[in-house]
Amino acid sequence: MTSRYRSSESGNSLSPRRRTVVKAAAATAVLGVPIAAALPARAATDTPAFLHGVASGDPLPDGVLLWTRVTPTAEALPGSGTGPDTEVGWVIARDKALTDIVAKGSVTAAAASDHTVKADVRGLAPATDYWFRFSAGGTDSPVARTRTAPAAGATVPGLRFGVVSCANWEAGYFSAYRHLAARGDLDAWLHLGDYVYEYKSGEYGTRGTVVRPHSPANEIITLADYRVRHARYKTDPDLQALHHKAPVIAIWDDHEFADNAWSGGAVNHTEGAEGTWTARKAAAKQAYFEWMPVRPAVEGTTYRRLRFGRLADLSLLDLRSFRSQQASTASGSVDDPNRTITGRAQLDWLKAGLKSSDTTWRLVGNSVMISPFAVGSLTADLLQPLAKLLGLPQGGIALNTDQWDGYTDDRRELLAHLRDNAIRNTVFLTGDIHMAWANDIPVDAGTYPLSPSAGTEFVVTSVTSDNLDDIVKVPEGTVSALASPVIRAANRHVQWVDTDRHGYGVLDITAERAQMDYYVLSDRTNPNATSSWARSYRTRSGTQKVERTYDPV
Repeated sequence: MTSRYRSSESGNSLSPRRRTVVKAAAATAVLGVPIAAALPARAATDTPAFLHGVASGDPLPDGVLLWTRVTPTAEALPGSGTGPDTEVGWVIARDKALTDIVAKGSVTAAAASDHTVKADVRGLAPATDYWFRFSAGGTDSPVARTRTAPAAGATVPGLRFGVVSCANWEAGYFSAYRHLAARGDLDAWLHLGDYVYEYKSGEYGTRGTVVRPHSPANEIITLADYRVRHARYKTDPDLQALHHKAPVIAIWDDHEFADNAWSGGAVNHTEGAEGTWTARKAAAKQAYFEWMPVRPAVEGTTYRRLRFGRLADLSLLDLRSFRSQQASTASGSVDDPNRTITGRAQLDWLKAGLKSSDTTWRLVGNSVMISPFAVGSLTADLLQPLAKLLGLPQGGIALNTDQWDGYTDDRRELLAHLRDNAIRNTVFLTGDIHMAWANDIPVDAGTYPLSPSAGTEFVVTSVTSDNLDDIVKVPEGTVSALASPVIRAANRHVQWVDTDRHGYGVLDITAERAQMDYYVLSDRTNPNATSSWARSYRTRSGTQKVERTYDPV
């Protein structure tokens, strides 16, 4: 039984400023009041407090990663770099009352890691519910549930995961998290990127309106900024509730750094005026690993693989750290074999893992859509807002170069690998695009359906971030009714697309099929928004195609 805590050195500070092209405008350091705003109301006392909840993540058959942030004194605010070292104890038990304790230990919370702590607990039983709690200075955290993965060789009857993406604080409330937390039946939940957003206050709300202001008010650039923004998110009661109910499995996308990030920069970064991209990226990564219960297999990345018995393994990708700049006249063609979205090492790792896998299902946590997508013959009134959503020139390039469409050589190599090695039951789980999709993934989209499908893809919509009807500012469902048939006609591998609604997915896996149930929210601007089932699609084992099914699991 071991516990582990990692601290990192502070990154460079840069002076904030702003402008930006907002791909996501729909689709996609003063340490006083802004930092205090990242905390819930609290009396001015030196009693330690757990104001940001607790969380767990990256479940293994014998262990799980536990996380919290302690506020040791009133002035030890997130991002402040101040506050005493504080011993934080943890216990994990088989029962919610914590009477049947199976392990306990302690870690040290220090200013160097923004008083966040992690305990990597091992020696647990597979496929088992556990409850855990942290304590410091006589104060206890909330008690939370977690769950270990099945044993590597176990025959597993089923798995169920919540699936979410793109949660913009200023665009609304996180009701999707509340509804997932209320289910009580999740083995884990997947966050496929854009857990936080980097924009300054007022730059990216809901249909141009800020529902609730985030903190800090400036665009986040420095290490302190990123820490404060993560802290703000962790005060959300719905997000805390979900973290308290099941372990998270998370990858990052661009907004954990800056819009349309790539290895050497981002659309939403001005070199010089906002410091260096190297320093900003390092700050963003440090804050992410401090504030998220993620256990990287390779330091500084989110690509790694988890296994759930003989039923499924899950390959999680990092599609920002190694990618070439998005294609343009200056940076090269989408078909240039010298450009990459994965980087050579990660692509080789993914291919090898898919080929050697002995599980029934091969899941891939994928932050941007891999299925090819051509705009087709959309009318101008739909093409322009869709182009804005995807961050495309509104005069008309018919693809999104931030997705795998912009890196066709990597995609061709990966899909050919699946076909040539007869690798079956590969399911990509995707976020980013603020729309819900159910896709076959053709080896050659131009000849589909004559071309074989190499896998399938379920794309979940945004938790709150603007989608197509929000850009056009028309009632929900209006745009989807017009755009969906045209998109499907131009992309025959697309079985369903909903361009307008916000929500989440529930992925249910058995040996016979993998099914995604799509749920939508009544109103993201209402903290009491209701949830309703929208549609379900499944891929049956051995088919490499999706089909509609008419009941949720």
